[in-house]
Amino acid sequence: MAIIINIDVMLAKRKMSVTELAEKVGITMANISVLKNSRAKAVRLSTLEAICQALECQPGDILEYKK
Repeated sequence: MAIIINIDVMLAKRKMSVTELAEKVGITMANISVLKNSRAKAVRLSTLEAICQALECQPGDILEYKK
């Protein structure tokens, strides 16, 4: 069981680069990479909120639960 973070999907839909997202959110590209590759153990709600604002989406648009 895992929670998958589908940032790649929203980046493609918004035609936005990882670099641009990192700049808008205010976190490093390395941290975006950790999230993209589902290696994060936790995500701050403030970071999730900033990602959603930058991508103009809801948390459910980028979070997915897989059994």
